[in-house]
Amino acid sequence: MFDQCIYFNTAALARTLEREWATAFKPLGLAPAQGFMLRAILKKPGMLQSELASALAISRPTATRALDSLVAKQMIERHPTGEDGRQVAIYPTRKAIAIATQLDEASAKVTDRLKKKLGDSNFQTMVAGVRDIRSALE
Repeated sequence: MFDQCIYFNTAALARTLEREWATAFKPLGLAPAQGFMLRAILKKPGMLQSELASALAISRPTATRALDSLVAKQMIERHPTGEDGRQVAIYPTRKAIAIATQLDEASAKVTDRLKKKLGDSNFQTMVAGVRDIRSALE
């Protein structure tokens, strides 16, 4: 019925991938959005909230809510910048740093599993294609 519908097919794919990542990050007590956000923060401690929202292609209010949940889990800290009182820099806590390797390994396992199902070439082509389409539509 919806074979040619980009919305239906990408939304169905997103739900399937959400389940994969939810299973992977559950042992760490994180939802997929929290896991990806924390991985970004761990890779670049001190990034501004606006930079994080941009890197993850989410709105600032969405980033704020996700960051609030990571603060509640004691995974991150926010520090005001000296440049602008409205901007905050985000840093991982010791608790987050302690699970960084587990977080990366969980992510790598999902990626490896998907590559095995799709084939490495198909996986790479799909990721590049989706990224290009997303960029073209922004």
